[in-house]
Amino acid sequence: MRLRICHLYPDLLNLYGDRGNVLIIRRRAAWRGVEVELDQISLHDRVRFTDYDLVFLGGGADQDQGLVSRDMERKGPLLVEAAEEGVVILSICGGFQLLGRYYRAQDGSVLPGVGLFDVYTEAGRRRLKGNIMIEAEPDLREEMERCSPGALSTLVGFENHSGRTFLGDGARPLGRVLKGNGNNGEDRTEGACYKNAFGTYLHGPFLSKNPHFADLLIARALGRRHGVVSLAPLDDSLEWHAHKVMKKRLQKGCRRRSTLRCSKIQPQTRELDSANFSLMMEFHRE
Repeated sequence: MRLRICHLYPDLLNLYGDRGNVLIIRRRAAWRGVEVELDQISLHDRVRFTDYDLVFLGGGADQDQGLVSRDMERKGPLLVEAAEEGVVILSICGGFQLLGRYYRAQDGSVLPGVGLFDVYTEAGRRRLKGNIMIEAEPDLREEMERCSPGALSTLVGFENHSGRTFLGDGARPLGRVLKGNGNNGEDRTEGACYKNAFGTYLHGPFLSKNPHFADLLIARALGRRHGVVSLAPLDDSLEWHAHKVMKKRLQKGCRRRSTLRCSKIQPQTRELDSANFSLMMEFHRE
């Protein structure tokens, strides 16, 4: 089997290690014997998104989002077409915002989105940041369990955004916030889903501590061309340990910014952080 990935705007949308999500998907697919092809597409490049199985967009600074927004005037309709045909799309933070209807800045200026998600974003004065944990929507929980038997129902990550995203009637969330802020800090929603397209504010990179969601994306992406796919199990002990440490930290009310002051966090947490860093560096070298 072959998995074709499009990394959209890797030079402009890559905050907080978002590029790591692509590296993780590549590695998890390759470990299962899947041939992976990766194309990096940026400003002014011609692209046909329906040729791909999975498209990824990360987060970016406001000025870079402006450049992307103008370029998406041409690419946007093609991306929406791909979503309608079942191409898997994962968008993080600024990438998520650009796939909505619009982003309104504090000065009143508006960046038009492509309208893939029925959401809109308004700039806020206070940043919503810190570690976050959500409960995935019921149908996604069931699917993650099928892809990764024994998977937890939670997703964890790190958020840092000033935009407040609100869902329209035609959108549903990725999950419900248990700890953290989510889309807007008010309605407890996080992210958005439409067919095989997902938007979220979870950085980290998002998939490093959520192997069950990574496998859901891979299974859907492969399934578009090959039908229902059963993924071989992997040893995710490190990833699940990272997930559970973050979950425990949040349940105890400890914030990332006060980790050093929190006596309840055990030394193994620091060892885990080093292990995660080493693993990501191994991905990066490849």
